[in-house]
Amino acid sequence: MSLVDLKKVLQPAYEGKYAIGAFNVISVDFLEAIIKAAEAKKTPIILNTAEVHMQYLDIELIAAAIKEAANRTKLDVVWHLDHGLSFESVAKAIKSGFSSVMFDGSHLSFEENIRQTKEIVKMSHAAGVTVEAELGAVGGSEEGDLISVASKAMYTNIEQAREFVEETKIDALAVAIGNSHGKYKGDPVLDFELLSDLKDITRIPLVLHGGSGISTEGFHKAIDLGISKINFYTGMSQQALTTLKNELNKEESEGYNDFPEIMTKVKLSVQEIVEEQIEIFRNRK
Repeated sequence: MSLVDLKKVLQPAYEGKYAIGAFNVISVDFLEAIIKAAEAKKTPIILNTAEVHMQYLDIELIAAAIKEAANRTKLDVVWHLDHGLSFESVAKAIKSGFSSVMFDGSHLSFEENIRQTKEIVKMSHAAGVTVEAELGAVGGSEEGDLISVASKAMYTNIEQAREFVEETKIDALAVAIGNSHGKYKGDPVLDFELLSDLKDITRIPLVLHGGSGISTEGFHKAIDLGISKINFYTGMSQQALTTLKNELNKEESEGYNDFPEIMTKVKLSVQEIVEEQIEIFRNRK
């Protein structure tokens, strides 16, 4: 089927207390791995393309591949811009065929974040595209810091969240509750009381960035308290690199066909970790 917007997959997740995984597409190999994992688990899927990764991609080529993958599968597939940083980058994403976008105005003042997000929502909704925004600031960077921490001073403010959602009319809100991009320094400590309050106040699907490193129990509790979309990339990247390193270190890896064989194993390893995360995000028992 064709691509769907974020609301199509998140509203059922929000009501059913499960989460949809959002996995970054940084190559056709990753795209195939994510789609195969979703088909194996029979789940809707969100394909993230981060603005910071655009430098590594030919957007027109990857757009064609993503649209073809969505057309081939019977699953609901969302193509989502992750951490779009400007009106121009969001507009370009919509023109390229993204079915959903995230505008990250967390680096702006609260008032300016509202102003710019409202403009982006107006443009995106007119094009039939859903919008995720961020309030507060998730630790680390979406590039995947080696070690990152979350600052309590940057956690999402409850009263600001109420005003932000009411003013902007966004479809989903990325929250900062102790989560962080990349690898966590120590064990992640999420503020579940804050998350519960944010769910009660916003009454829209909430998004957890920085999924790599959080325990199964942590995910399940976060989902119970309103998290409906979970971004996961660092774990995929590390899995791919570990598999690649292990294969290259094998003495027998010196044949003519090694490269395609190794990349097939890398792709399978990424598929495996995506399937594991989907199971965690959707299994409630």
